[in-house]
Amino acid sequence: MSVVSPVDRRVNGPRLQSLLGAWEHRGPAYQALADGVRGLVRTGALPLGTRLPGEREVAEALGVSRTTVTAAYDLLRDEGFLVSRRGSGTVTTLPPGTGDRAPATLGTVDDALVDLSAAAPTAPPQLAEACAAALDQLPRHLDHTGYLPLGLPALRQAIADRYTARGVPTHPDQVLVTTGAQQAIHLLMATLAGPGDRVVVEHPTYPHAIDAARGVGARPVPVPVTEDGLDVELLASTVRQTSPRLAYLVPDHHNPTGTSLDPEGRARVRDLARRTRTVVVGDETLTDLALDGPAPAPFAGGPGDDLVVCVGSASKSFWGGLRVGWVRAHPDLVGRLAQRRAHVDIGSSVLDQLVTTTLLDRAEEVLAARVVAVREQRATLLAALGERLPQWRVPVPAGGLSTWVDLGAPVSTALSAVAHAHGVRIVPGTAFGVDGTFEDRLRVPFSQPPAQLRRAVDGLAAAWAVLDPAATGGAARTAPALV
Repeated sequence: MSVVSPVDRRVNGPRLQSLLGAWEHRGPAYQALADGVRGLVRTGALPLGTRLPGEREVAEALGVSRTTVTAAYDLLRDEGFLVSRRGSGTVTTLPPGTGDRAPATLGTVDDALVDLSAAAPTAPPQLAEACAAALDQLPRHLDHTGYLPLGLPALRQAIADRYTARGVPTHPDQVLVTTGAQQAIHLLMATLAGPGDRVVVEHPTYPHAIDAARGVGARPVPVPVTEDGLDVELLASTVRQTSPRLAYLVPDHHNPTGTSLDPEGRARVRDLARRTRTVVVGDETLTDLALDGPAPAPFAGGPGDDLVVCVGSASKSFWGGLRVGWVRAHPDLVGRLAQRRAHVDIGSSVLDQLVTTTLLDRAEEVLAARVVAVREQRATLLAALGERLPQWRVPVPAGGLSTWVDLGAPVSTALSAVAHAHGVRIVPGTAFGVDGTFEDRLRVPFSQPPAQLRRAVDGLAAAWAVLDPAATGGAARTAPALV
């Protein structure tokens, strides 16, 4: 039985033509059309549950005969990529056995493995100094219980000041400090959504956002992120058609694709939030890591954009071991989140918050060195992949900590399993999807030191050689190493 999804959106003929691009190749036209649509489903560009246009409309849009479209649709139905339903038309789906989403859990520390399961950097050299400064400040905070549900006042002020400096006036009352960005996302999901509610997510996206939505009984509704970034037009139509409780986006150096939302797209998203009264959450965990070009424009708008919520974290800018994150939102929502948080804990570590406050005071210094190091790591990884795995299509992200590799064959899960035996822990592409798509993709972080990255690529190349993608039913195609 195929993986059947509810109908969440529709595309028309011109839109399908735009998504297909140059779809024709040698051989029967119906086969070429089926290959194009199948590829869109596998990569998430046509999310599951998308209603396709009728055969006549597709024929007119593509300039082919209706017989060609009928034959392509029939082939895709036989393969399990389309299903026809009474009253719903022809809807995208997946064949049996491909609908399971891989877990994205982190493994234990193992010196024998290069761990690429997390796109997270090591600590900066200034961390030890920040810890010493925090210890000096700690005695001033020992005359109270240490329970701070909203966060340390000095840290809330420092976070508010940082937003204000970026052009988004912010008061400390708009800031809630959390135990990492992951807790912030879980609190937002639990506060704003519940069983049966829809939550719009980008596709692919941060795996724990999918888990957080499902953890409260909500249903993630995917909107594609292509090599050009978020499909804002489809986001708008999906929000209008599904009436979600919230939308979760990663606007800056998107995890895992590395794309960023342009200023026009940000303005359109804020306008969409206002017009539809939909809360839009922007995860800014990777905002500080612009490697090429200027820093992204702020995601949050002015005072009238109270439905735009931002999530931040110290994990990628400084160090994940601090476990300090935050939410920037309207004070009323901050209060609701703090009440919800009381069900889980009643505050983050005061010492970690003092360390983070000190690092924020030195942010320009710390981040300047961080960006230089990450650029070197990115160059090392791209060069190694180009040399050892030239058949992979490897985008060059302008920021963030990872590249979203096109393997050219639906073997990501198998590759991640084999790679473990060759000294590399890596998460398959399916972990970043809602419904088992992205079997032909792999997130490869460049957050490790150069020597570790070269060792990781050696392991991946060895695993690839053992796997032999040509024997798995989807031969890897030859493609430029870097794009």
